[in-house]
Amino acid sequence: MSSTSGHSPIEDFSQCHAGILGRLQALDTLPALLEPAARARQIAADTLRFFREAVFEHHAEEEQELFPAVLASAYKGVEREKVQTIVDELTAEHRQVEAAWSALEPKLKAVAKGHDTDLDGVEVATLVRAYQAHARYEEEVFLPLSQTILGRNSNHLAALGVSLHLRHALPEVMERFAGRI
Repeated sequence: MSSTSGHSPIEDFSQCHAGILGRLQALDTLPALLEPAARARQIAADTLRFFREAVFEHHAEEEQELFPAVLASAYKGVEREKVQTIVDELTAEHRQVEAAWSALEPKLKAVAKGHDTDLDGVEVATLVRAYQAHARYEEEVFLPLSQTILGRNSNHLAALGVSLHLRHALPEVMERFAGRI
């Protein structure tokens, strides 16, 4: 620390202390930042797991079990056409949500691993809002219609229930008895 700028050596020491204190002040904020960072990693990891295990499975159940059951039970003509229109719309929304998810998934994987990423808040909000609207439409329009249509014949509701039960139970049974089947 030589005094080449016209400052005294004491001023140079003082300037060093100011720099050190500034860095230490930044360090002092670090513990408070670790909890939100850990929470971000956890939310990203949980969402990655949940989306693949629950959301994609939910879409598959609707498309392979619920939608066909309601279509098969709808009265021919206007009712079936209405159901088909709704099913086509909901299926298209599933693909849109899944496409939005595919764009976000690599970024969420980076967050889950604690890596820097360009996770866009607008992209996240768009996916969240799209799914909220999708779920609301199903809850307010399609599921009540499904209940009405399938509820006309208790066997149709029972068949859907059995189909869904088997869909969930079969993988567990296969895993449990794989060596004996």
